[in-house]
Amino acid sequence: MKKNYLSTISYLLIACGLLVNGHLNAQVFNSTASQIDEDTLTILMRQLEDIEVSVSRVQQTTLATQTVKTNELNHDNIGQNLPYLLNQTPGLVATSDDGLGVGYTYFRVRGTDHTRINMTVNEVPLNDAESQTVFWVNMTDMSSSISQVDVQRGVGTSTSGSAFGASLNMQTNMLDSISRLSLAFNGGMYNTFREMASAHAAISNRWMMNARFTKVNSDGFLYRAGSNLYSYYGDIGWYGKKTHVIARIFGGSEKTGMGWEGVSYDVAYGLNGADRRYNPAGEYKTKDINGNDSIAYYDNQTDNYSQQHAQLTINHRFTPKWSLTATAHYTHGSGYYEQYKKKKYSYWGLPDAGKTYGLYMKHLNNHYVGGLISAKYISEAVDVQFGVAASHYWGTHWGILDYLETQPVQSLPVHYEYYRNKATKFDSNVYAKANWRIINRSHEKLALYGDLQHRFVRYQRDGLNDENLEELPLSVDYHFFNPKAGLTYQNHGHLLSASFAIANRDPSRNNYKENARYDASTQTWTNMPKAETLYDYELGYQYSHPRFAVGLNLYFMDYDNQLVLTGEYNDVGAYKTINVKDSYRMGAELTAGVKITDWFRWDGNIVVSRNKIQNYKQYIDLYDNQDDWNWVGQDSIEGEVTIAFSPMITAMSLFTFEYAGFVGTIQTNVVSKQYLDNTMDENAMLKAYTTTNINLQYNLPMRKWISDRRGVPEVKLLCQLNNIFNAKYANNGGAEASRFEDKSRCVWYFAQAGINVHGGFVVQF
Repeated sequence: MKKNYLSTISYLLIACGLLVNGHLNAQVFNSTASQIDEDTLTILMRQLEDIEVSVSRVQQTTLATQTVKTNELNHDNIGQNLPYLLNQTPGLVATSDDGLGVGYTYFRVRGTDHTRINMTVNEVPLNDAESQTVFWVNMTDMSSSISQVDVQRGVGTSTSGSAFGASLNMQTNMLDSISRLSLAFNGGMYNTFREMASAHAAISNRWMMNARFTKVNSDGFLYRAGSNLYSYYGDIGWYGKKTHVIARIFGGSEKTGMGWEGVSYDVAYGLNGADRRYNPAGEYKTKDINGNDSIAYYDNQTDNYSQQHAQLTINHRFTPKWSLTATAHYTHGSGYYEQYKKKKYSYWGLPDAGKTYGLYMKHLNNHYVGGLISAKYISEAVDVQFGVAASHYWGTHWGILDYLETQPVQSLPVHYEYYRNKATKFDSNVYAKANWRIINRSHEKLALYGDLQHRFVRYQRDGLNDENLEELPLSVDYHFFNPKAGLTYQNHGHLLSASFAIANRDPSRNNYKENARYDASTQTWTNMPKAETLYDYELGYQYSHPRFAVGLNLYFMDYDNQLVLTGEYNDVGAYKTINVKDSYRMGAELTAGVKITDWFRWDGNIVVSRNKIQNYKQYIDLYDNQDDWNWVGQDSIEGEVTIAFSPMITAMSLFTFEYAGFVGTIQTNVVSKQYLDNTMDENAMLKAYTTTNINLQYNLPMRKWISDRRGVPEVKLLCQLNNIFNAKYANNGGAEASRFEDKSRCVWYFAQAGINVHGGFVVQF
């Protein structure tokens, strides 16, 4: 792990260097750009347009797909992670552990959790191979290096990995012939600060480079849930007439206070004078100086992780119609959780009875390497793309026990290792897809889309399971066939699309270690998680006019063996899941926008859905009370139930004002109630909530104020006001399956910040 002071020093060196030499750098950049004559610039930009065409995907045009450009993505960027910057997406619900969206953040689309959403950067898989999710805290402010994000709801087009509930493809190519240097700073409540320095250099008509460094710090809304983060991005590209080579490196490091244990209903919603910032993580009982019982907190209850990515991409255009793209990639990650908690001795594999406080760390170290290659044919009548990708992952997990408040009978060695396991995963896929324009007139277009993918997965692991210290010698193979087909018709602003897709997805590491049981004596398995299958039906219509647009998309997602969230989570804050045989998600997504005047517009969406498990059955253990935990029997739930964490309604409204350098937005998001498990228990439910944010920006008229315009920077002032009506709400939570005789339950919630204000500026040379 990299030390915190090293990250701080490196940031200061870069920031100070840029600040001191900013004017000089701007002059150098501008002089470099001026050396490229107008004809050369024209040729260069045409080549760059060819590059964008070459690397873009062949996919169907549907209402369930949207492209978010860098200006839209970073409009509200105050240091929050990407899920919060995509909160205009229909059906997307962002959640946060720290209450601000700076630390650990996640999102769900149509109720599908983040482990079932396929995310790529420049077509390279970003999801962790084992946990199958993306931890945005590892690469804070990645949005500042993204040129655009393609968001696909439902089963997306074939690429690396497998889209199941949704997909995000992020592109980082900043293609611009004008060099620039940018500095950004913002600060706000809860000691939240973001400092960013970036540069784009068009070195010649053949070379371009980008660089960025960001530092983000926050105390978090919850006590001791602060974040100390940094990230970096750099690329250099050579752009020939037919061949383009781009090398990229990016990554980051984080130290984040744990905020995933949740709080009671009263605390989350601020009832009875409760402090909504309360965080139980690291809490333990001790004695004060007078020998009385008191509560103290371990001050290093943290998650620590660093991750580095490297990519090398080659694009070659053989003819105006044929092109080839190849990418090699490598990712390394390492880190640990550090926790001080009261546990049974058996948790650490010790024979003594009872419980005691222990200080322990869960470490991981992993490597991920792979490559992908795709060829594309583009003509007036048809686009065809086919490709192949393969990757190999290997990682090690181990646990260290450093301290016990009460020592066991046996003496423990220093840094006692109580479990270790290793895993490998090989993932490959081959696909072919085509978009055939049957009718291709100026105002009328009819296109047929087809997509076939075969995916092979081999996952192997050995060693002790960290949940129960049982052996878990696992080796499984999966062969998946994922076909897709669609039809699109466009005529004078009308767009009609229909599609059908089948997607399959393998279980994650947590699905195995929390459900599967291995009998070493018979070498047999019980309760093995099954792979999921999704049949996705989509039908959409949109009408676009220069002044307004309206669209309606209907979807029906039919699942076989869907892995649904149970509401419970493990020792490190990851939600547990179980297979359910028959389930579905269906809904209507309505989008609209109108340009009321040249300086005022409104955009919005609303999603109404039904999310059900059919023929569900769950047995529930009953206990006498929370003090004794004496088992008194079982109860059961049977029938059709609503899937956990699946709101029936989500909605978004956005007003945008733009006049004379001033831009203001008012955004409101609405999320209806959500159940915290699959029993539809009103005592385990997130209340509906509404939040409204205001963003104000003003571009200073610097060139009007300064007569000598050479080297005059662009300066933008900004102010972000989140949750302006101070709603007391929780956007995530969990629940134990067991009940008590008085019908009470162990339920927890993640409280989110009330009104919070941030301000800052961006300077661009």
